[in-house]
Order: sequence, then C-alpha cells, then structure tokens
Amino acid sequence: MLTHTIGDTTIRYPQDAKTGRIGLELIPTALLGKTVARRTTLRGLPFIDAMPGSDPWPAAVVQPLVQFKLAGDPYPGAFAQGRTMRGSPGMDAFKFSGQRVEKNPARKISAIVTTLARADGCRVEHRMEAATAKGIFTSTSTFTNASPAPVTLEMLSSFSLGGITPFAPDDATGRLRAHRFRSCWSAEGRLETRTLEELHLERSWSGAGAFSERFGQVGTMPVRGWFPFVALEDTEAGVVWGAQLAWAGSWQMEIFRQHDDACISGGLVDREFGHWTKTLAPGESLTTPPATLACVQGGLDELCDRLTAAQVAAVETQPAVEQDLPIVFNDWCTFWGDPRHDDVVDIARRLAGTPVRYQVIDAGWYKRDDSDWGSGHGDWEPSARLFPGGLAATAAAIREHGLIPGLWYEMETVGSGSRAFRLAEHLLKLDGRPIDVRERRMWDLNDPFAIDYLAKRVIGLLRDCGFGYLKVDYNETLGIGCDCTDNDSHGEGLRRQVEGTYRFFEKIRRELPELVIENCSSGGHRLEPSMLGRTAMSSFSDAHELVEIPIIAANLHRLMLPRQSQIWAVLHRADSERRLIYSLAATFLGRMCLSGEIAALTDAQWQTVLRAMALYRAAAPVIKHGVSRRFGDMAAGASWRHPRGWQAVTRVADDGNNALVVAHTFADAPAVIDVPLPLPQPRGRGRGKTKTKWNIAGTLASTAVSSASHPRIREGVLRLAPRGDFDGQVVLLYRGSRQSSNT
Repeated sequence: MLTHTIGDTTIRYPQDAKTGRIGLELIPTALLGKTVARRTTLRGLPFIDAMPGSDPWPAAVVQPLVQFKLAGDPYPGAFAQGRTMRGSPGMDAFKFSGQRVEKNPARKISAIVTTLARADGCRVEHRMEAATAKGIFTSTSTFTNASPAPVTLEMLSSFSLGGITPFAPDDATGRLRAHRFRSCWSAEGRLETRTLEELHLERSWSGAGAFSERFGQVGTMPVRGWFPFVALEDTEAGVVWGAQLAWAGSWQMEIFRQHDDACISGGLVDREFGHWTKTLAPGESLTTPPATLACVQGGLDELCDRLTAAQVAAVETQPAVEQDLPIVFNDWCTFWGDPRHDDVVDIARRLAGTPVRYQVIDAGWYKRDDSDWGSGHGDWEPSARLFPGGLAATAAAIREHGLIPGLWYEMETVGSGSRAFRLAEHLLKLDGRPIDVRERRMWDLNDPFAIDYLAKRVIGLLRDCGFGYLKVDYNETLGIGCDCTDNDSHGEGLRRQVEGTYRFFEKIRRELPELVIENCSSGGHRLEPSMLGRTAMSSFSDAHELVEIPIIAANLHRLMLPRQSQIWAVLHRADSERRLIYSLAATFLGRMCLSGEIAALTDAQWQTVLRAMALYRAAAPVIKHGVSRRFGDMAAGASWRHPRGWQAVTRVADDGNNALVVAHTFADAPAVIDVPLPLPQPRGRGRGKTKTKWNIAGTLASTAVSSASHPRIREGVLRLAPRGDFDGQVVLLYRGSRQSSNT
C-alpha cells in the first residue's frame, strides 16, 4: 500500500494484488492507531457457508480511485445498470503504471499523481493536489487517448474515495450517515442527514448486489435541487469524509455500497444521468472539474470549515476595494425593473457619506417601451427615456456622491423582445432549433461572433460609462444540453458552454481588472466554488424580504465564505423598528446589501440603518475571517416559510479575540435565549495563567429594550432577551485589547 502524509491527513492508496486495482483512502493521521483490520471474507456466516462451491465471498474489494466507462465496454453487473455506471469491467484493463510525487520549494508534497494505462496507450491520470491550507486536497482525473483510434467516454469521475470506514472491522452497522444540502429557488441550503440504512445502502448480504444513491443536477444552474457536496460520517469514530465539486454545469455525486465499506464519488454527469458522452480523438485528453476533498476528526461543521477554507485563495485575488467588505445598495426591490436617472440620483444623495460603497442599478435600464425587463434584454442599449442623459451621466452622478456605480446584466441570455433573439446562428440549439425557455435564448459562448458582441456591449459599455461594479444574473437553465459542432453528445455541448462562460468571465477580469463582479442566478443557483472563485461575491438567494432570510443565510456558512454571501435587507417606511432590525441583523451573516424605500425612510428609521451600518463596519473583520457555529431549537424538517423558535449564529474571528453573535426569533419565541460562547483561551505562560473573559463591544437591538433586557454574559453564555416574535439582535464581542482585529 502506497502511503503519504500531508499535514494532519494520511493518504493511502490500497492495491488489489489480484486485479491490479488501486484505490484512494483518507485518514486523520492522529487516528491511524485506531484503524482496525478489516475482515477479508464472509466465510463463517451460516448463510454464506450454506452456499455450494469454493467462492471466497470477499467482504471488501478495492474500489478504483478513478471511476470511468468507455463506450463498448461491458456495463456493471450486480443489478446496477440504470442506478450507477461505476464498476465497469473495462477499468480492469487499465493497470497501475506508476506514481510520482511533486514537491514545492520547501520540499513538502504538493501533489501526488497516479497513472493507470491500457495496452493500447490509453491512460488515466489521477492528481491529488495539496492546498495551501491544512488538510485540503484537490482531486482531478485526466483521460488521454494515446491509442490509434477514437474512444468515447461515458463517465469520468473527478474523485472516488473508498475504504469508509477504516475504524470498523465489518460493515459498520448503524454508525455511518450521509450529509447533503438540498436547494431550490429562494430556499437554499437545507441540510439533509440520513443513515446509510435509511438511504437503503446497507451492503448486500453476499455482495452480489451493488447499490448507489446517485444525485446531482442537469443543466447550467448547478445549485438547483442539491449543492455539489457530499459527506459521510462515522459517528462512532468521530470522523467525517467529504467533497465539494467546482463546476457550473451538470454534475453528479454518488454514495456507493456493495461490500463492507462505503464509497463516495463525483464529477461530471455520466451518460445515464446527464446525457453526456465525449469522443476523444487520438492524442486528445479531457480533464475533469476539480473536487475539494477533506477528512477530519470531528463533525460536519469541522469538515465544512475545511472545504470552505479552500475558497479563500481565489477570493483573495479580487480587487483591493473588496478587502474591507464594503456595503452594497441594489435598487431591484426599490424600482422593480424600472430604474430612472432622477430616482437613482435621489438614492445616491441618501447614501452619500454613509458606509455604503456600491450603488447598483439593477434590471430594466435597457428596456424599450414595448418590452419589460425580463424579455427586453440582449441588445444592451440604454433606454433614452429612463436615462435621457445616458448611463455615463448617471454613473458620474453616483460617483459625485462618493459611491461606486454598478450595473446589472444577464449577458449569457437574450430576451424575446430583443433583436439579438433572432440571431439564431449564434445561439445555442437543440436538435437544430434554438433553445427557447421562458422568453430566453442563450448565446453560444464558443462562437467568436457572440464573444465579440458581448465584449463590445458589456465590457465596452461598462468601461465607457465608468462603472466599477457588475452584477451578472442568469435566470434560466440550459437543460440537458445543446448541439455540438462535431456531433458529440448534448451533455458535451453543455460542458463546452460552461467552459465558454468561464472564459468570458476571465476576459472581463483581464480587461477590467478593478471591476467588482457579483455572481447571481435567480439568487443562489450558482453558489458553487468555480463561480464563487471567479467573482467577488454572490447573491445568496432571491428571498429578498422574507422571514426565512436569516435561516438561508446561516445555512450557507457551511458551503461558502460569508464574506462572499450577499444578503438582502429590504427596508420600507412602513417597517417598525423591530422589523428593520430583524432585516438588518440578517446581513451580519454575510455581506450587507440594502434595498427598498431607502429615500422614503423617516429620520428615526434612517438612524437605525446608520447604527446597523456602523456596527457592520466594526464586525467586518470577524465576518471576513472566522469560524461559525449555529444554535437554536428549529427542528430539521421545520417550515422555513412559517418558522418557529429561534436561531443564533456565533462567528469567532481567526485571532480568537473577537466574535459576533447574530440571533433571530421566529413565531412562538422564547423569553430568553442562551447562546454558548467559546471558552476563553489561556493568556501567558507557565503557572499563574489567567483567562480573558468576553466583553461586549457593540450591539444592534431595539431602542425600546429596557436596561434589564440588555445582553449579558455569565459563565460562558451570552443571554439575550428578545422583544418577542421575529426579533433580531447582533452582539459584537471582544476579549483582551479592543483594538484586536484581523483586518
């Protein structure tokens, strides 16, 4: 068995001497001594011994570290076809041909590359790359056709992790459970946790049946149905294995079970699940989207801490203006697709001198008199009626008030009311016909005409008019895929379209390096690492002013960095102070984004907003770098539309000396909420150590709260006294010097 230790994780590559298969396992190095010898056979069980013949009845087999299937190879048996394409017998023709270790200048392992090869020259290369952060790995697979004839892939995984769990000698009855996150429009990130028995993934009694829970999504809204995430937990050993895929197209994950151990794998959709095949000509290669892997001693929160930490490197490359987490104003819930120059400037006057830095003009700025915002986009010609002086004049007026102007685009699609809608030769087709969905068609982003068109009308307009912020929306999905110019599969057409999307985002960054880009897809349909890494922040949801906003916002702490999660606070003149604070408090769970009737708020209401913004600025370093934990009494299956109980999120800064607590009550709120605080850390060395207690640096709560109801800290607990149902409170904490921060 090949073994490598990187950071606090041991990577094992078990090999099967009989078949030549090589697998992949991850184990916390500190727990290597607690791994146990696995049973090798089912012999000794009465129902096995009763069977005739000399079959060894293996208890476990090595699962290949790359799962793939070639057209023409046999399909997997064990009653699996239609449920999974894992386990194709054709993989056994690919033998282990070597493993190389790459090292960085410090002589530490940076990557492990394992190669499998077939006699005709076809080969598969699995790359396990260590991230700069501890205990995080990136897994990709590359298939190269070095044979003299074309080959067609029907499946190719980004990762396949087996051997779960090495802490049990058998099938670990009752101790394995799976974690996934469901998602749908305006209801992103519901955690689903189920035992493998509940998923009907107990091993088959003899190993003759192979079972798979294959899930994912088909189309170009990658967070539609599920997040591209899977985790398995050994509850007895206290270890969790997990993966998160970075891909903005069709994807799949699988939890697989045939023998004692369980496996997780994922990557591009296969032929069965997502209509994908890819023909490789001689000399051609295909590399899968990257998957981030981790294995931790702890629970789901500790796993998610690691997976989201992998997203830090990309976000650190964003423009310098982003580094202190500026506040955003977006006019969607103010003008609802009907922005006008005078109204936009009125908003700029209201925001002048406040901590708001970005003022974004949302949809509708381009619409003609005979179209609306949702069908009129695509030509990208500013409306002379709405902006009689041109967009450049409006952007300049915004800048005169000390703000950075932003503009909304849905650049990858064209509306039925635009002239571009009829440029069919440059739009995606299915079976030779343009793809129509909800009054939209989609540019072929591998067509030079489309790229040139968008470069002029998106990049050129932003540059010429002086905008510093771009909101990219994407309001429909491509579906199963589109026609390919070389008659490859519809799923392959979709894969190439996603790659074209990436290239255009990268083109924007190259040509406008200081532009701040927001990622939106009807809210949160693109909240996955590849799009997060190409943008500064993302719209967390379309739940613009709903009571479930804090629930959704808290969910996303396990899936993305809060510093990138833009959360709406839609404010109205009719709002009570409690309602204003409920909305504003939720934005402390990510990036504050204001909208609504800002210009119409009373002086008293505006003072509440200013108080919230001032506290947000103080809390920004904790939001930027920290670790979150969630508390509350909401049941796992509780309604979000009609929530009951309470929720609190505690986020502790990386320096350990600052923390933020964001609490919300729902219907049937308790009179008192107790939120556990992290234990104080020792200060000093040797005998006589002292511990620094938590202190309150600032709060956001109703001014009607009596002094007896103010937040109090006692014995490691923050006690809050809500005003009642649907209340919000924010408490900023410090210990040691109040100047301590990780800005």
